[in-house]
Amino acid sequence: MTHDARSSVDDLIARHYDELRRVAHARLRRERAGDTLQTTGLVNEAYLRLTGLAELRSDERTRFFALMSATMRRVLVDQARSRRRLKRGAGAEVVSLDEAEKGLSDEEADELVALDEALARLERINARGSEVVQHRFFGGLTLEETATLLGVSAKTVQRDERAARAWLRKEVEKDLGIFRGME
Repeated sequence: MTHDARSSVDDLIARHYDELRRVAHARLRRERAGDTLQTTGLVNEAYLRLTGLAELRSDERTRFFALMSATMRRVLVDQARSRRRLKRGAGAEVVSLDEAEKGLSDEEADELVALDEALARLERINARGSEVVQHRFFGGLTLEETATLLGVSAKTVQRDERAARAWLRKEVEKDLGIFRGME
């Protein structure tokens, strides 16, 4: 990443930091109270991952939020996958009960991973629907921001989101039923 591009990402972060915290806080609120990954941590981790990947101009607010939403999704899913590995004993270490209570529950980790896997499948059959859900659910973009980013109308975004969420709900329920039945 060039110095100018990094400076642009830094400018975007500085200008929209409060809004990013609001989006991250809303997303984490859907997870679990007392999660070890807090609002500031999620924003900072997404920023660190994004700085090496994207070249942005300081006026690309919508694209910036789209990239941050995808990056926050990866951070949350990586945390859920890590939780699942620990649940199964990989890299086990002795921790206090207080420490064990923090973070995603087993069920929440399973749900987030199932959602991520379903989103990946949805992307193969309905790429725009997958993007809409990612931008709206993980990134907190409005209908209008998502429409602008994707170059479609807000009504199209609404239709895509409704269809994608219904498909995802069915897939996640099916995945969790299969997964939980195998435990």
